[in-house]
Amino acid sequence: MPQDSQHGKWCISSSEDEGENLPPSGTTAKTFTQSPSPPKMEAVSIKAEVKPEQSDRSISSLLIGSEARKSAALNQVNPVKFETSPSLAGKRKNEVPGGSGWALSDSDDDEDNKKKATNNIPKKDPPSPKAKKQKVANERPPSPHGRVYYIDEPDDFFESSFPCLNDTYGFYLNKVTGLDQKYNNGALHIKDVLSPLFGTLKESVQFNYCFDVAWMVKQYPKEFRDCPVLIVHGDKREAKARLVRDSQPYPHVKLCQAKLDIAFGTHHTKMMLLWYEEGFRVIIMTSNLIRADWYQKTQGMWMSPLFPRLPEGSSDTGESPTFFKRDLLEYLGSYRAPELEDWMQRIREHDLSETRVYLIGSTPGRYVGPDMERWGHLRLRKLLYDHTGSIPDEEQWPVVGQFSSIGSMGIDKSKWLAAEFQRTLTTLGKSPRRPDPPVYLLYPSVEDVRTSLEGYPAGGSLPYSIQTAQKQLWLHSYFHRWKADTTGRTHAMPHIKTFMRVSPDFTELAWYCITSANLSKAAWGALEKSNTQIMIRSYELGVLFLPSAYNMKTFPVQKNPFPVSSPSAGFPVPFDLPPTSYTSKDQPWIWNIPYTQAPDTHGNVWVPS
Repeated sequence: MPQDSQHGKWCISSSEDEGENLPPSGTTAKTFTQSPSPPKMEAVSIKAEVKPEQSDRSISSLLIGSEARKSAALNQVNPVKFETSPSLAGKRKNEVPGGSGWALSDSDDDEDNKKKATNNIPKKDPPSPKAKKQKVANERPPSPHGRVYYIDEPDDFFESSFPCLNDTYGFYLNKVTGLDQKYNNGALHIKDVLSPLFGTLKESVQFNYCFDVAWMVKQYPKEFRDCPVLIVHGDKREAKARLVRDSQPYPHVKLCQAKLDIAFGTHHTKMMLLWYEEGFRVIIMTSNLIRADWYQKTQGMWMSPLFPRLPEGSSDTGESPTFFKRDLLEYLGSYRAPELEDWMQRIREHDLSETRVYLIGSTPGRYVGPDMERWGHLRLRKLLYDHTGSIPDEEQWPVVGQFSSIGSMGIDKSKWLAAEFQRTLTTLGKSPRRPDPPVYLLYPSVEDVRTSLEGYPAGGSLPYSIQTAQKQLWLHSYFHRWKADTTGRTHAMPHIKTFMRVSPDFTELAWYCITSANLSKAAWGALEKSNTQIMIRSYELGVLFLPSAYNMKTFPVQKNPFPVSSPSAGFPVPFDLPPTSYTSKDQPWIWNIPYTQAPDTHGNVWVPS
């Protein structure tokens, strides 16, 4: 099927964004199975098949966290037969300038279109009051493709002996179901991370954004499954009530709510604290605690060494040259949570001196004076200023940023991207500011999502909305596609977030950062009051790899990270370098507009409603 014009002009109701990085409330999406014959773009005829075994409880497990996932999941639980192709384009008016291929309709027209579509949906008889929902053994959370989408991984998917790890940096990709085995050799699944291979677990803390509590508990091996777990979350109101309800069957699971004092902030940090009989470990990652995030997406993590307990009465602080211990305690202290006090004391009692990474956190607040450099992108700028040096021809060393969500940047690059964030990313030591280097931003195109392992539903984890996109068309000139042949993950859509400075020939790194922070002011912070104050909305956490901490001038880029056979000095960049530019036919994935002219890898199309 020709693809040249498949992502044409779509009409939706225009509205203002309510928040920095949140899709509009109430938007939903459906995946439809394409009919065998080419559809005619005339009328909508949709028949929904509702299965009795899909209980409200199973649906709710995906409704804790991401707004995009919440709204998309409601209509994705059952893929719906696509009988005739929906005519969703409607009247094309208020076209966005700049050849974007998008159009916005008046809200009145949009209401009319909704009514017309509704009239074509067959009405169903009300269910019999005597009908009872069937219970399903081993209930799984619904996937975007329906219950049968997930398959059990093969027996050799999980590690049965200590894995062969490239532990020079402690940076790992997650395993991806469906890849050639060599691309998972040296990657880690959550079951591997929590297994006895890494220590005899006594207690743990899970910081995250989205939780499926039942699934999370099952990832712990049987011998550790009743060990105390503290969940640190940012849910409020209905979402918090669901999380409380879902935790009730597990008396060893306790909850700690993060304080979100600034509107539209989120608790986006993804970290595990693992306390063993043998010591203590920190995992900082990009995956939510739901199965979809550990199934067919590209994710990453930093795994600390096993930190031993300090001898009792020792005067040794157990601090690392990167002051990781101090910074981790400061980050945990920002929660002002009594539930974390015992954990902070445990950290004080352990030796973290082997840590070679720097911690980069964001916590909600407005900061002035020296506190401005404690958090967000100014924290990154300070570290690059203090611990890197100038490089010959550094203006030719590109900045590469890769992310899975995009906030509002303003009407042009001078509003935040170039004025603040790009200045941070281009800092190298104390050298005077030079002409701006190239900037490559990696974000999946529609075609990347369509041809992915998950198909269009992968876009539920890429919540870039039309309302934001149409106000910053200038940003899209920076975009490059997601290509990851070197790691076998071209078709595993990225939920990982990485930022780096790379040499002109793409063989060396000046620095590398993996983080939960996407491309948004909410995550990284924005300067206010004539640059005398920085405001941050969300909790985020990442680690920065600097060559100086490894007694190197630069990191060599590892050409073939998989399969892992021994430690390597090369850094395993998750995607292909150099990045691949968008062509004139490519469009960035927008999660709340329809894609109906070409089926995805599962024969479905994408129709928000």
